[in-house]
Amino acid sequence: MDESGLECLESKDVAAVGKVLKAFVEKNSQVFTFPTLNENSSRRRLWSSLFKILVDSNAAPNYAVCLESIRILSRDKTELNDLVCEEWLNILLQHAGLMSQEEALQRINQPLVEYHVMLEAQKCLCNLIFNSTTAQKVCATNHAVEGVVMRLRTYRDPDLPHDIKYFDMKMLFLITALCADVRPHLKEELHGLTYLMETLDLIVKEAVGTGHDSASTRENSEEVIQDHHHQISSGSQHPTLSDSQVDLACEVLKVLFNLTVGKSKQDVGGPMEMRRAGVDEEEEAHFLRLTTVLHDLLLCDAVSLSKRDELRNHTVNLLVNIPSNCYEELMTTIPKDARDIPKDAEYEGLNMQAVAVLYDFLSDRLKEAQAPRMQQEKLCPILTVLVEGVRGHRSVRKFLRLKILPPLTDVLHRPEEGETVRNHLCRLLTTPASDVHKLVADFCFVLCKESVSRMVKYFGYGNAAGLLAHRGLMLGGKGSSGNYSSDSEDSDTEEYKKYRDNINPVTGCFEPPRPNPTEGMSDEQKEFEAMQLVNMMDKLTREGIVLPARIGEDGRPEPLEHVLQLQEELPRQQVRQPQHNACDGDDSD
Repeated sequence: MDESGLECLESKDVAAVGKVLKAFVEKNSQVFTFPTLNENSSRRRLWSSLFKILVDSNAAPNYAVCLESIRILSRDKTELNDLVCEEWLNILLQHAGLMSQEEALQRINQPLVEYHVMLEAQKCLCNLIFNSTTAQKVCATNHAVEGVVMRLRTYRDPDLPHDIKYFDMKMLFLITALCADVRPHLKEELHGLTYLMETLDLIVKEAVGTGHDSASTRENSEEVIQDHHHQISSGSQHPTLSDSQVDLACEVLKVLFNLTVGKSKQDVGGPMEMRRAGVDEEEEAHFLRLTTVLHDLLLCDAVSLSKRDELRNHTVNLLVNIPSNCYEELMTTIPKDARDIPKDAEYEGLNMQAVAVLYDFLSDRLKEAQAPRMQQEKLCPILTVLVEGVRGHRSVRKFLRLKILPPLTDVLHRPEEGETVRNHLCRLLTTPASDVHKLVADFCFVLCKESVSRMVKYFGYGNAAGLLAHRGLMLGGKGSSGNYSSDSEDSDTEEYKKYRDNINPVTGCFEPPRPNPTEGMSDEQKEFEAMQLVNMMDKLTREGIVLPARIGEDGRPEPLEHVLQLQEELPRQQVRQPQHNACDGDDSD
């Protein structure tokens, strides 16, 4: 903005100021830096003039375009920390309609700010909080968070525009993400978890189409959530969310993630265990209730597949923060009036639709995350949730095992070949993304009830070697962390039984008998070839290319000084075929 424009802004001529600001907005709508403002203190003059307009009641017709100008200028971080001050941020909060409870009571009879002005002020605040550490510190201590919570209580008002709610949540997310100190205050003193969960339930309720009730109190909101939960669990209501509803729900989920992140993920098996993990009774109730809400969100559809995937992604991210003991809420007892529940989602009298959605989400992510650089972000959250689920809940493990590890029928191909979920997981057992292959290994091993013979049967010893070495199980046995019931039936398929004796346990697939490469050789020739092999291995060892090892007493590999030491250990080191008996069939635990 040139000198004449700045002088016009300082003139207080409402019409002229409006004209200058509209021209500035039209010209710079896609501009993100303003180097011309670095001269002659132009930047400070412009910012100061804009905020003087915002406090001038006579300039009300220019509030919206003035805020648009501030929104555009706030994209540029140059001198932003020096410019922003608490007074200016409070002016923006006032125009955004965000005030403390005390201020709200004082202004109860005053007319509300126009919604388009409120929206522009919210956008300004979001930009400033994101780009300025000064704004972050101020908004962590003033009434910004309290103001959002105050308005959360009015979200049942049908006249409150969606965009206002959306930018409320976006601002709250930015503050809680960038200012961790504000989280306890929002969570405990302002009862943020409660109001945010009610907001999610309101979104689902609006999608179901039950209409708008008057603002409910925190005391009866639990009954409202449970009523909607029953409708969805019984199959009578599977709402479809609009794109705007998904956007709002995702922002709420992101705030809830910030408020619950960092909680212990110890294996808490019940109320007493949750207490030991630092989870008090009130927090436990919040987690259980939150899991119920997340169950309903998992069963919601969306207008577009991309929005449905986005909603499920944020739901899974939040499930990562919830103690696995609460995952029981993902499985509901099938009520007598249930209808339209898919048969493949029923298991042992439980409605497993939410778990089936998690399985489908994993399947989709496995297909998308082919490159190692994508695997960490796309796979770790859902794998973490499923590992916790199968480890802590028998029904989840059995349900997913039927889907992922059904009785083997194809033993002619290696377990890593193909496009089934098992094939994808098998390939990830050897991925260079360390966090991913550890989670995949844990998931697969628990599905196999931590049985080495099962793991070898379904994935091959070669693919499972990393897990077995890490756990000291390279010579077989069972893991020690699981508490599984005994097996009772053998359900090997006819195809598996036909080829069983010729399955190579290292590759995990059938290999036809091969001719003996030493057939027809004399003993001297055999000895010569053996020594040639020993010499080549010794050369590779001396050059540091390979390191010979044997399996120690702890079941883990340990290095050898010379390759000939392998001969001493040969009888004990043989890789055995998995035992083909009842334990290899489907488990009945």
